[in-house]
Amino acid sequence: MSRPVQARRLEGVDKNIWVEFVKLAATYSTVNLGQGFPDFPPPEFLKEAFSRAVSGEKHMLHQYTRAFGHPPLVKILAQLFGKLLGRDLDPMTNVMVTVGAYQALFCCFQAFIDEGDEVIIIEPFFDCYEPMVKMAGGTPVYVPLRPKAPKEGKLMSSADWQLDPAELASKFSEQTKAIVLNSPNNPLGKVFSRGELELIADLCVKHDALCISDEVYEWLVYDGKEHIRIASLPGMWDRTVIIGSAGKTFNVTGWKVGWTVGPNRLLQHLRTMHQNSVYHCATAAQDAVAQGFQREFEHYGKPDSYFVQLPRELQQKRDQLVQSLVAVGMKPIIPEGTYFLVADISEFKSEVPDVPNSDEPYDSRFAKWMVKNKGLAAIPLSAFYCGAHKNNYNSFIRFCFAKHPLGCKAKLWPLMGACSWEGEPGLLGQWKQHWSRWLLHHSSFQAG
Repeated sequence: MSRPVQARRLEGVDKNIWVEFVKLAATYSTVNLGQGFPDFPPPEFLKEAFSRAVSGEKHMLHQYTRAFGHPPLVKILAQLFGKLLGRDLDPMTNVMVTVGAYQALFCCFQAFIDEGDEVIIIEPFFDCYEPMVKMAGGTPVYVPLRPKAPKEGKLMSSADWQLDPAELASKFSEQTKAIVLNSPNNPLGKVFSRGELELIADLCVKHDALCISDEVYEWLVYDGKEHIRIASLPGMWDRTVIIGSAGKTFNVTGWKVGWTVGPNRLLQHLRTMHQNSVYHCATAAQDAVAQGFQREFEHYGKPDSYFVQLPRELQQKRDQLVQSLVAVGMKPIIPEGTYFLVADISEFKSEVPDVPNSDEPYDSRFAKWMVKNKGLAAIPLSAFYCGAHKNNYNSFIRFCFAKHPLGCKAKLWPLMGACSWEGEPGLLGQWKQHWSRWLLHHSSFQAG
């Protein structure tokens, strides 16, 4: 054909960091600490619920259910989030189930954003926000979290990355339709404080802007931090869509069950988008997730709650990775939430020198070198910034610590055998030696 085949909305959004690095990890990686999913199983009660759904006598669970959400699931979600938000929620109008949080985000941008609308995105951001805004015809407006120097002798925390109030206020205009909030934040692990959320809320109210609140890591918060839902703040319920994910909540990313919670005046437009695209989500998976939430609602706040146990387990994995990275000269940024950790790799430039005048950010080239030569996959932080800002934050890489290799020798033996240890130069050799000592010391750890 002589004329272009692709629609204009696809221009400039064809590249995807995950396609590139997943392929690299599959080709070279012995240990994949890049992509954000756990490699340990979901809780037994959820696996049993799914088994009952697909092999039990309720044969209608193999057929279509309600398009906007399986009734048992939207009912328990309304019950739980009603309790968390302190308001009565109608399961039929205030909750909609989606094919993962990804589809929930896509529905929001398609339902609310027109050509000429501006959408404020806080950097670093989950990479799909930018192309989704552009495909909807909107214009992304970026505002960075700026790192503050930690106290002497202290590691930096994700809390040290903060918005500049004046800079944030300057991004709002008559064209601002929405702001995307991601707390806890991927990739940084930042949990926005009440004061930070109040700043955002005041600006949303002042400029009559919507808030698309991506809260998929809401249960993964550490060190006694509190996840505050911006929809609970004054003036925000009527302008906020909360997005959640069973994949991140119960460690079932492959099930692709997500949801939106919000006022009917907003969700009615998401339903229109949903019914004219995906229309329906997998019934059996929704039924199992509903049973999982019912169990957690009954155990809410108790020691045997999975929402209590999982962050405790992940915090230990986080701390193990922090200790190991410090030992080899990296400077980890302690995350308050999620299962991601960002580390400063500046000290490794003697091992992998920078290339002057290169268009590719240093962290991207370092991550590719590491997976190809050392069998360890991570993601460059520059992938979570817009094109104009990538080289401002190009000395960091992101690790996912929801993996067995951080506390289990069985998964780390392949990494240790991937290269010769004797004569391994510099910091990377020290890293391997540190892992060896750690594994010998923790030889009682087992897989599973």
